[in-house]
Amino acid sequence: MANFNIVVDEDQQWLLNCLSATLDPNHDVRSFAEASLNQASLQPGFGSALSKVAANRELPLGLRQISFFIIMFIKKHWHEAEEAFEHPAVSSDEKAVVRRLLLLSLDDSHRKICTAISMAVASIAAYDWPEVWPDLLPYLMKLINDQTNMNGVHGALRCLALLSVDLDDTVVPTLVPALFPCLLKIVSSPEMYDKYLRTKALSIVYSCISMLGVMSGVYKTETSALIVPMVKPWMDQFSKILNHPLQSEDPDDWSIRTEVLKCLNQFVQNFPSLIESEFMIIVGPLWQTFMTSLGVYVRSSIEGTEDPFDGRYDSDGAEKSLDSFVVQLFEFLLTIVGSAKLVKVIMNNVEELTYYTIAFLQITEQQVHTWSMDANQFVADEDDVTYSCRVSGALLLEEVVNSCGTEGISAIIEAAKKRFSESQREKDAGSPIWWRIREATLFALASLSEQLLEAEDSELTRVGSGNLLEQIITEDIGLDVHQYPFLYSRIFSSVAKFSSVISHGVLEHFLYAAIKAISMDVPPPVKVGACRALSELLPETNKVIIHPHLMSLFQSLSDLLNQASDETLHLVLETLQEAIKAGYELSASIEPIISPVVLNMWASHISDPFICIDAIEVMETLKNAPGCIRPLVSRVLPYVWSVLNKPQQQPDGLVAGSVDLVTMLLKVRYTSVDIHPLFSSALGIPVLSLDSNLVVLPQFQLKFAMALVQNAPIDVVKTVYDACFDTVIQIVLQSDDHSEMQNATECLAAFVSGGRQDVLAWSGDLENTMRRLLDAASRLLDPDLDSSGSLFVGSYILQLILHLPSQMAPHIQDLVAALIRRMQSAQIAGLRSSLLLIFARLVHLSAPKVEQFIDLLVTIPAEGYDNSFVYLMSEWTQQQGEIQGAYQIKVTTTALALLLSSRHAELAKINVQGYLFQSAAGITTRSKAKLTPDQWTVVPLPAKIMALLADALVEIQEQVVAGDNEDSDWEEVEADDVELDKDLMYSAGVTSTGRPSHQHLEAIAKAFNKDEEEDRYEDDQLTVADPLNQINLANYLAEFFINFSQSERQMFDHIFQSLTQDQRNAIQMVRAL
Repeated sequence: MANFNIVVDEDQQWLLNCLSATLDPNHDVRSFAEASLNQASLQPGFGSALSKVAANRELPLGLRQISFFIIMFIKKHWHEAEEAFEHPAVSSDEKAVVRRLLLLSLDDSHRKICTAISMAVASIAAYDWPEVWPDLLPYLMKLINDQTNMNGVHGALRCLALLSVDLDDTVVPTLVPALFPCLLKIVSSPEMYDKYLRTKALSIVYSCISMLGVMSGVYKTETSALIVPMVKPWMDQFSKILNHPLQSEDPDDWSIRTEVLKCLNQFVQNFPSLIESEFMIIVGPLWQTFMTSLGVYVRSSIEGTEDPFDGRYDSDGAEKSLDSFVVQLFEFLLTIVGSAKLVKVIMNNVEELTYYTIAFLQITEQQVHTWSMDANQFVADEDDVTYSCRVSGALLLEEVVNSCGTEGISAIIEAAKKRFSESQREKDAGSPIWWRIREATLFALASLSEQLLEAEDSELTRVGSGNLLEQIITEDIGLDVHQYPFLYSRIFSSVAKFSSVISHGVLEHFLYAAIKAISMDVPPPVKVGACRALSELLPETNKVIIHPHLMSLFQSLSDLLNQASDETLHLVLETLQEAIKAGYELSASIEPIISPVVLNMWASHISDPFICIDAIEVMETLKNAPGCIRPLVSRVLPYVWSVLNKPQQQPDGLVAGSVDLVTMLLKVRYTSVDIHPLFSSALGIPVLSLDSNLVVLPQFQLKFAMALVQNAPIDVVKTVYDACFDTVIQIVLQSDDHSEMQNATECLAAFVSGGRQDVLAWSGDLENTMRRLLDAASRLLDPDLDSSGSLFVGSYILQLILHLPSQMAPHIQDLVAALIRRMQSAQIAGLRSSLLLIFARLVHLSAPKVEQFIDLLVTIPAEGYDNSFVYLMSEWTQQQGEIQGAYQIKVTTTALALLLSSRHAELAKINVQGYLFQSAAGITTRSKAKLTPDQWTVVPLPAKIMALLADALVEIQEQVVAGDNEDSDWEEVEADDVELDKDLMYSAGVTSTGRPSHQHLEAIAKAFNKDEEEDRYEDDQLTVADPLNQINLANYLAEFFINFSQSERQMFDHIFQSLTQDQRNAIQMVRAL
């Protein structure tokens, strides 16, 4: 123990008095003391004075603890690069005093003081070590090796544990050889060091091995040289720790095993080849830990006869619960099973592994208590896939199936059969907990339903999951739901998961049972299971069978909505939505029952965005049902009108929510129509024009079929317009609430999309309405407006361009200038991307005279750039790789091709950001990243555009390769798509010779577009209304590269040489077809 000779002088006494006063019960006294300390912190010597108080072991413990807002002082005044830094900075001399005093205090006997000192040392080390503080590590090593001072060992280990979390590749290679022998000595000496110290030593090993794993990608040889010598001695120690049976009610034993498992996990993940030869020494002890853990877990957590230490933490804040240990155990087993090199170790025992894993999945005593009292928690935990023994165990079983294939599936089925038989014997013997293992068996099977059903479909193996499940659930058909609510709930959800392999008779029985349970006085978990079953079964159920029961189901669900809250509301609303879809023929009669309840639910939960979304989706489903849209509108509009006309008087969120509700009423649906060619232009720039019958696509000389939006009936749109249009405009023009502005922007886009030219006439003053629409656009494009408020302006501008082209044409130049200013001030990448989409669409509208649009951009100034075109291309080429959504990628990618094909002289004058320089040798840590920001090459714009187009082709081809693994059949290309691509290429100014194989290209397009349907919900107004959505991007790019390489051979060859090998290969592939 260090000896201090700290004199309490007058200044020290003042500081002690202030620190004491911060504990005074009198608020005024506390406030004055805190203000005095804040003022004193600006004076030289304050940090060293605090350190002296913390180091003075003769002072009361409370005062020494209070002094540790020195950690905050370090954050504020130690290093000027720190985000929280405040002047003045601590002088070098004072820093030296603070460092010395803190180091000498690491062996303090009080654990809390020691932990606080360690945190302060680690905070300083983040700035000063090793350059300014080279003696830190030697001092810590000295403390660790001093067996006569266990307090010093504790302090040094605690400090190193904190430091090791942020080690980098410059420190670890020198630290590991010096430190690991000391740590090994501690871990291997249980007679000298307690479990806490050994656990802390293992946590340092874990951090270092993790960093070495990161380094191995760059320094494979060097890391291997460090790892190989330590594998055997550490594996020996790990096996010794794991070999002893797990101790009951001993959280220190659980903690040290947890750290062992974490270390082993890193070894296996990062160095499987290096540890393979030594791994067998671990297998037996690991199985011993696994087996004995189950007994402890059953007694402690499942039966509740022993203490599982749930929610308990040690003095350093580390969790000590049995549950956290079991989760870590499963995580390590999952890593082994997922390792191609090590999975063979468990293949001979895979059935035993799955058999015992199912037992871990049983509902615990604590869960029974919590879920019985709180249905919301039951739903939340059932949906939670992050952290629990049940979830971790299910993930392990899933990995068994993925890694072991049919053997894994067979093992799980056999284990499930054994567990079912055991539960039946326990049931017959009168055990009160027989149902738990049966519920766990069903939970395991349901968690693997997708894999098991795929195996059934493949017919490669006789799985028999449907027969097994039927056997289990039919055994319990007559159960008392009040006595076994959780088992009954699991039966319901399991039936839904395996509905495709369960006999119709059993399926109908549980469907009726679920409908009945909704209306009965049964425990909440049973209703939850019934709702889950119905939400999955109703879409697949024969409508003739279900119709006689739907009216009673609607009434029961409506009643349940009034009883449900929070998490259960989501489930009930989801079930209600599926019930409405199943009963579309009854829609006119159910609307008066459902709408008022859901509307009231929406209004009363306006502060919960998730419930609001669910409620709106239910109303949208009703809206789309036959005969429901007009009564629903008449029910909704009076409510939202009263809200929107007095927005200042409403609670938070109600105005934004009401606008969202209005947008839902206007939202589009889909149909198939014929598209007729037409071409028009304004001010020399071709534009796209639409009316109620025609969609006009520039340069397209044929008719083709496409999916088109069908808006709400025009009389409905007008009714909503009359009630809400003016107030929605006012929100955009006057509100400062970002949610209100975002929703109002989307609503205006829906008005324009739904009303089109009519939206201007309904007010009786076309010019005034157009001016108001432009005023809204002007505010949203204000460069001084917060980016969040403007977030959806891109969607709105796109609707104006598409549906009001002649009215927008005179404002193109002003619009472009405003878009550039808004882009330059935007702080949100998504906003910039949405504005880039507008420019891309304007490029298409200008075809085939793209050069005129470029000329326009060149005439418009942009702050910090020669002109707007230079800025736009600089931003566009940086952002293109981040643009998401099938429609957005199509439009922006093909627009870049149009720009390059224009051969405009300005293209060659612009240089843009090219490729990221390879960073200096080593791993890029946070500190390195601050000191050396990313550096990029500079390349000519044509080269960058061609590289981006090639990247798009590479990505599409990679998706084809991935798709081939699932389905190797090429789809035939439809003639209409081929002709469409010809027209698109004509608009780019290229010819159609040398077309590649369309069978191949269509397969590429299929892979690219397979997720497009998922995007449609979000982008419906953008994508379905725009004929450009029909572009076959794979064909387009292939044709572009073929024709560009022929028409601009010299430029193509020059740029081609600057591309990466992957980019060149992708281009050559399509040129060779």
